[in-house]
Amino acid sequence: MTVAGSGTAPSARAGTQSIKRAAALVRAIAARSRTGLRLSEVVQHSHLERSTARRILKCLVDEGFVMQEEQSRRYFLGPLVFELGLAAAPQFNLVDLCRPALRRIAERTGDTVFLVVRSGHDSVCIDRTEGSYPIKALTLEIGTRRPLGAGAGGIALLMELPDAAVDEIISANAVRLAAYNKLIVPALFTMLKRSRKLGYALNDTHITPGAVSVGLPICNRFGTPFAAITVGAVSSRMSAPRQREIAEILRGEIALLETALSEAAKP
Repeated sequence: MTVAGSGTAPSARAGTQSIKRAAALVRAIAARSRTGLRLSEVVQHSHLERSTARRILKCLVDEGFVMQEEQSRRYFLGPLVFELGLAAAPQFNLVDLCRPALRRIAERTGDTVFLVVRSGHDSVCIDRTEGSYPIKALTLEIGTRRPLGAGAGGIALLMELPDAAVDEIISANAVRLAAYNKLIVPALFTMLKRSRKLGYALNDTHITPGAVSVGLPICNRFGTPFAAITVGAVSSRMSAPRQREIAEILRGEIALLETALSEAAKP
């Protein structure tokens, strides 16, 4: 029997404290998602004992909220956070927010524009807008699901992730990639490296013969990519200078979108 005025039971307080500590660690890692945090830095930012922080981090890694890069031993947000982020924002509709940007891009380029989101190790097309050019590269239908790395959207979603996360995703998708014009892991890593150097995702080899796609990721306020916008066109319209031109159009629209999404996500 609980005595009146005795307050919350010790076990309940301990459970609540554990949740608060875990949430604090996730927030600290999210705030530095691009570079990650070492254990010593996690301890510094959370003000937890080293052993306590290590124990909570191990649990977060096991559950997918956090991941640890093998070489650097730095902690980054895990794959589960990406999936939860897609479902945890009922206050705005991503398609509705992005559609005006897709229309403007289609008008300026004349080509087909796609909006894809990350879902675990996959990308899913959730919207498409066609430009005025009569020959269209309709490489994706709304609802199409592909393994991350297959297509410009999948490459764009990998570009900003830490190498450890990329390795994990590509390893998990290795068998499925072959269905996309015999795409193999070494070729995907080459395409990813080239895209990072170019500053935009480029798919000019796989998926649809005669079509080329350019894309860029949409990131949340912590720098984590959760969606991407791509433009697809026939190869004859996708010279290197035009690829760069389209990438600049995408970059400008995505900057506006990221600001709007950040505002919409505020409580």
